[in-house]
Amino acid sequence: MEQVQFGAGQPVKVKARPEDSFALIGAGPMGLAMAKTLIEQGVPFQGFELADDVGGLWNIDAPRSTMYETAHLISSKRMTEFADFPMLEETAEYPSHRELKTYFQDFATAFDLYQHFHFGAEVLSTKPLDKGGWEVRWRDKSGTEQTQKFAGVLIANGTLSEPNLPEFEGTFTGEFIHASQYRYPTQFAGKRVLVIGAGNSGCDIAVDAIHHGVSCDISMRRGYYFVPKYVFGKPADTMGGKIRLPMWLKRKVDGAILKWFVGNPQKYGFPKPDYELYESHPIVNSLILFHAGHGDLKVRPDIARFDSKTVHFRDGSSAEYDMILAATGYKLHYPFIDNSLLNWTGDAPHLYLNCMHPERDDVFVLGMVEASGLGWQGRHEQAEMIARYISGLRSGNTAAEAIRATKAEGFERATGGMNYIDLPRMAYYVDKATYRREVTGQIAALRAAEK
Repeated sequence: MEQVQFGAGQPVKVKARPEDSFALIGAGPMGLAMAKTLIEQGVPFQGFELADDVGGLWNIDAPRSTMYETAHLISSKRMTEFADFPMLEETAEYPSHRELKTYFQDFATAFDLYQHFHFGAEVLSTKPLDKGGWEVRWRDKSGTEQTQKFAGVLIANGTLSEPNLPEFEGTFTGEFIHASQYRYPTQFAGKRVLVIGAGNSGCDIAVDAIHHGVSCDISMRRGYYFVPKYVFGKPADTMGGKIRLPMWLKRKVDGAILKWFVGNPQKYGFPKPDYELYESHPIVNSLILFHAGHGDLKVRPDIARFDSKTVHFRDGSSAEYDMILAATGYKLHYPFIDNSLLNWTGDAPHLYLNCMHPERDDVFVLGMVEASGLGWQGRHEQAEMIARYISGLRSGNTAAEAIRATKAEGFERATGGMNYIDLPRMAYYVDKATYRREVTGQIAALRAAEK
């Protein structure tokens, strides 16, 4: 039958059979990579995107974007871009969210992806049917609800949209917001600010508060390793050699480099990390230590309780604030599907290579993977593996059958033996080299079996 699918311009009419197609939810970087590879492998699909355009998190105008105006990549463009769609030379080494939105728009145009998505479409529910296939219920721009049957569901709605907000003892009577509600530095004007949490977003936002507020303190539960954005005049993430060092040696080498370029953060009041380098994501920020060294930022310990505008800390100290911003991260959230269908274990679904259900071949979770330096190319490889797997199952590809058996037998997350710290955001963290080696190995096997 004919469906009207909405792109950036005029509606485009295409022929499609929803019952033979996959429903792809999300048009951020992962959703776009998935759409591109599905087309390449001849797998029919219908895309759904809540916003009016592509870009996902990087589209600050999207209804659920948690982006803020001063945000930039913390990895360099060459280590982040899609391999077959490099960013323009004039793009900044650490692009802003505006540049990245344009990049994804250009990507979607170059690979003719717009026509495959319904924009302004909110997926309300997805559920498997007894006789096979999935029922997808969604609401269009006009508010009209529609229901369609699909062969399966591909979930790419992102990992950074549902705020993780811990409970605190007492009541704070000033302004309290989560980082997801932060948009402009002017929100700090005339205010004494406390930032809770020192992840990459927390440190970035603290720098904004230093420049635009009356004062800024940062409360940290644990220590972090700090990485400058530039080393020897080049983006720090481009400095690694081509030879993969064993982790014990890599820690020694990289630890020495950090001492040369960063020094000892503890002399500015930052707590010492109680874990080894790379067991958590490092903070990539060249300004937070600069401001701490200049006395513009005071490092505080974990919070004991609130009392009106006074915050009491666990070391017995206290201070008054007008505004608290909780940069306490995000939790995985797939509101349109029952958790029992995603094999949840603890803080994340337990899936083969972070994307494939051990028992089902009609539901996949895309982009639920984090690793230092993975970039969008690592996610593109995940998408290619899934697209080839779906296509391979339909064509009788022996490598696809082997993957089906492997994921049904049981598996471990591709950590490469790394002992990541026990935090919700680390529940789907992998070792980049281990993960990419396994994914590209499966891609190579699928390709070879096609011949």
